[in-house]
Amino acid sequence: MKKTASVIMLVLGILISMVGLATLAGGAVASVVGSAQGDGYLTSGTARLAVGSHALTSPRLDAVGEGIPPRLPFDVGTLRLRATSADPGKEIFIGVAPQDDVERYLSGVHHSELLEVDSRPFRAEYRDIPGTGTPAPPAAQAFWSTSASGPGEQELTWDLAAGSWAIVIMNADGSLGVDAEVQAGFRSDLIMPAATGLLVGGAVALAIGIPLLVLGAIGLGRHARQQPRGPAAPPPGYGTPPGYGPGYGTQPGYAPAYGPPPGYAAGSTPLPGHEPPPGQAGAVPGTSAPGTQGAPGMPGAAVPGVPPVPHTGAANRADRAPYPARLFGDLDPALSRAMWLVKWFLAIPHFIVLVFLWFAFLVTTIVAGFAILFTGRYPRPLFDFNVGVLRWNWRVAFYAYAAAGTDRYPPFTLAHTDYPADFEVDYPERLSRGLVLVKWWLLSLPHLLIVAALSGATWTWETETTDLGTTYERATGPSLLGLLVLVAVVALLFTGRYQRPLFDFILGINRWIYRVLAYTALMRDEYPPFRLDQGPAEVPPAVSGPVHQEPSHQEPPHHEVPRPEAGPTPGS
Repeated sequence: MKKTASVIMLVLGILISMVGLATLAGGAVASVVGSAQGDGYLTSGTARLAVGSHALTSPRLDAVGEGIPPRLPFDVGTLRLRATSADPGKEIFIGVAPQDDVERYLSGVHHSELLEVDSRPFRAEYRDIPGTGTPAPPAAQAFWSTSASGPGEQELTWDLAAGSWAIVIMNADGSLGVDAEVQAGFRSDLIMPAATGLLVGGAVALAIGIPLLVLGAIGLGRHARQQPRGPAAPPPGYGTPPGYGPGYGTQPGYAPAYGPPPGYAAGSTPLPGHEPPPGQAGAVPGTSAPGTQGAPGMPGAAVPGVPPVPHTGAANRADRAPYPARLFGDLDPALSRAMWLVKWFLAIPHFIVLVFLWFAFLVTTIVAGFAILFTGRYPRPLFDFNVGVLRWNWRVAFYAYAAAGTDRYPPFTLAHTDYPADFEVDYPERLSRGLVLVKWWLLSLPHLLIVAALSGATWTWETETTDLGTTYERATGPSLLGLLVLVAVVALLFTGRYQRPLFDFILGINRWIYRVLAYTALMRDEYPPFRLDQGPAEVPPAVSGPVHQEPSHQEPPHHEVPRPEAGPTPGS
């Protein structure tokens, strides 16, 4: 499939799926509302509304619209209002009337218009309309469509109709100071049919959009197929870390650094001089390498009757083996002092694209989860697509907000490039079918809490009040990662230098986050390590203690290569 066709299918699939999902969600909400309604009303809580004027009016209510018959053959909706005066000695009036009639009635009269009501915590906003006149008793007016007046709780019901309407609450005698407990209810015969239509429409849209999205992702995944550098191999420009020999960066499935020479079968005993040094690829920690028996002074040399001594450095290095999801970032040595102030603005096109790519990432991860559950394999094209989305996101984050480590604009591609920030994940040939059910939420929960502490910026809690129920309090602030990046770029602004230790620590936090992303996205079964691997590349620590390495050009020592004595040559 051509790349252009894949992009078109992906874009159409994302748009149709997003519309379908929103429609399906609306249908689900409407279905719940319709079921809760039953034969009664959906009722709000009781709210206390108080103003110092003669009347309280609602905003303009455009119930159905102009050009629609006043009465339809079905129930569009019925509004129920209940009101009780807070002063037991006062009678209350509530009424619904055309907006123009209400405005004429209250012309020149001091009254208030309700603008907005917030429920958590409860708060009402009013617009005060001054006036000096005194209104006539409202119950004596003939323009009300429906009304109720009297002591105690008053209730009215009103069938929605075409036109602009207003709800009015007053004291029955029209006096100043309206203070009432108000409750509203609503019911409609259209809720359940609308819910059914939304559910069906959303399901059809998803049935069309998801296959298009998945096919587009498969096509782009094949074009973005990553060429792995090796599970521990550093990116271009990074050499082998100190203390590591030619075996650095080898894992199962990759070419080993040591092994049988040409012409020898795998698993055969290596020729003298070809055996791996202790602690290197191909050697087993705690055992001596073949060919080292009797070699005095060599680490791991076998002594008859004495068990081999474990190589603690090799064990340490095995415990800190690189995770198969690797994040790289190369700090630009010539960063602009002030460009970080506008990078977030320059990256807006990337942010827009990433919103759609993350939606596709979520869908393809769910599809891959079912594939793993039934086959034990992550579909390779979807795997490469999802790794490409994470790679794209990391490039933008490295550029704009999560590190600000380069001034080079990120490329619009899922594939590997020579950009100074990169991310890659080793493709697993097999995955556990059972882990797919629990690793993305239950097993990853400790890591998710840590990631939230490192990158979260909002805290919410609730407190009980004594008057109107529960009040929700919220506080916001920068995350730890955001604060560290801010410190780094402010220092860059004034000194012209990005502090390298701070950069290494920032990269370590991002590395932790992206490992957890790869694990929760079902890409690997290996549990992410609880460690902060700092620095631009994921480099394990050097082996402690002496490490024996044979130069490739050096002949094997004499005592390691026993040779048979040469026989007489013909003609001697």
